[in-house]
Amino acid sequence: MSRAEEAARRAELAANAQRGEAAKAQVLIDQFVADARSAGLIPEPLQATLFDGATVKTDKSGWYVRRNKSLAVGEDGSFFVLTVPGGWKERLRGVRLQPSPPPLEIGKGGRDGESGPLADFLRWTLERKGRVD
Repeated sequence: MSRAEEAARRAELAANAQRGEAAKAQVLIDQFVADARSAGLIPEPLQATLFDGATVKTDKSGWYVRRNKSLAVGEDGSFFVLTVPGGWKERLRGVRLQPSPPPLEIGKGGRDGESGPLADFLRWTLERKGRVD
């Protein structure tokens, strides 16, 4: 097998693993959305942060799952990374969010409190939103 074929095979295996992880994570997210609705948690308009630090409006509503508001779950069960590219046009008009494949592990390799299992972040969001923020 040539190096190119081996590299393509590894890339395919990695993509399959990511799809499998995203499918498992989506089950957790779907349960979170159902739990949030049954608890009466109202989705809020989501904001994104541009790479230059500016905060902009988006076209989606949902629940932030990190305290720094960099990740969210949309009311339709989509997973969003809320750090996005943009410039003046996006500052004026806002951004259209595109869903991302959800990971089972948030912030893999990050500092304590900023990384951990997706299930924990979803549970903390339910607990936090159950109280008055």
